[in-house]
Amino acid sequence: MATLKAFKGLRPPQTIVKDLASRPYDVLNSAEARIEAEGNPYSLLHIIKPEIDLPEGINLYSEEVYEKAKSNFESFKEKEWLEADGEDYLYIYAQTMFGKTQYGIVGCASVEDYMNNVIKKHELTRPDKEEDRMKHVRITNANMEPVFFSYPAVAEIDEIVADFVANNDPSYDFTGADEVGHHFWVIKDKAINNKIIELFAELPATYVADGHHRTAAAALVGNEKRKNNPNHTGEEEYNFFLAVHFPDNQLTIIDYNRAVKDLNGLSTEEFLNKLEKGFVIEEKGANIYKPSKLHEFSMYLEGKWYSLIAKKNTYNDNDPIGVLDVTILTDQVLAPILDIQDLRRSKRIDFIGGIRGLGELKKRVDSGDMKVAFALYPVSMKQLINIADSGKIMPPKTTWFEPKLRSGLVVHELD
Repeated sequence: MATLKAFKGLRPPQTIVKDLASRPYDVLNSAEARIEAEGNPYSLLHIIKPEIDLPEGINLYSEEVYEKAKSNFESFKEKEWLEADGEDYLYIYAQTMFGKTQYGIVGCASVEDYMNNVIKKHELTRPDKEEDRMKHVRITNANMEPVFFSYPAVAEIDEIVADFVANNDPSYDFTGADEVGHHFWVIKDKAINNKIIELFAELPATYVADGHHRTAAAALVGNEKRKNNPNHTGEEEYNFFLAVHFPDNQLTIIDYNRAVKDLNGLSTEEFLNKLEKGFVIEEKGANIYKPSKLHEFSMYLEGKWYSLIAKKNTYNDNDPIGVLDVTILTDQVLAPILDIQDLRRSKRIDFIGGIRGLGELKKRVDSGDMKVAFALYPVSMKQLINIADSGKIMPPKTTWFEPKLRSGLVVHELD
């Protein structure tokens, strides 16, 4: 049974929401954040990437950076750039990209659900990244950014959301520079809130789609607070953290591709000969070629595109990890032929989100930066859920969700 909780959100006035809302902290580096927030005092980047208000070159994990996050957050509240709603509400956050709209329920997930695996994960987290976000949560005493969850679609929830959206104007409605539309409603009707919460309680599980480090940090800080409070009841606000929950049938996972700097000492002919052991290879010419189905890859090498279709003996349909195309590519090409044994640490491989298009793969190879690039068919939500349900972990850099959530439309304070 999954927990969903209404809460008193901190939200920006409508007049500044477009300027305040920002991309998530982990999709841009400090230099990019400085440029993006330049001349915009409202940007949430001043809180989630506070180093932009400190001298360049500062240690991103210094106490000064975290203290700056805290002081900037307090300043935003004092200036009423973030104001608390008067009551506990759920919210609807919809995003429109390429003519398609997905509708998420914004509410608080439960720390206990995370600890008990009612909230299921499909990726490993790195302790250093967890600790960074934990420090940020501790010092601000807030979840500044939502995490991106999914749940098995429920027709009755879809109907409630559709009816509410059809009959109520959004509190926020704007289009970002990336041409993604953001639409946000506050559900003030307690009966509707309670009904959605009841329907969520019937779900056996929810799933982390994107934001595993933020999820872990939020849950672990909440758990710390539980342990440190001798009068803990379970109802305190720190027992919950900010999430946007989307039905699985509305989400799109796009391809997450790979490019490699060299052929591990092989000539092009030798490399192609080795590939024939695991793949049926067909040359496709100079025009960009995109995989059209699972177990088909496209490869760009020396100005030519190739189709690579994995042979039946290279994967196991009954293994939720072994059947993944990222696993096939690693087991048949990256490890045995190109000698890339650790995807997380190797400096010879790069990962390129499909939002950049396959033209980016061609560009990286043609420039000489990379020698060969591989495009993969996207993982499905069904595969993600099967893996999470099995308790297994996806290989690194498997899923890429678009559009990304904007941060700052609503913030959750822990007290």
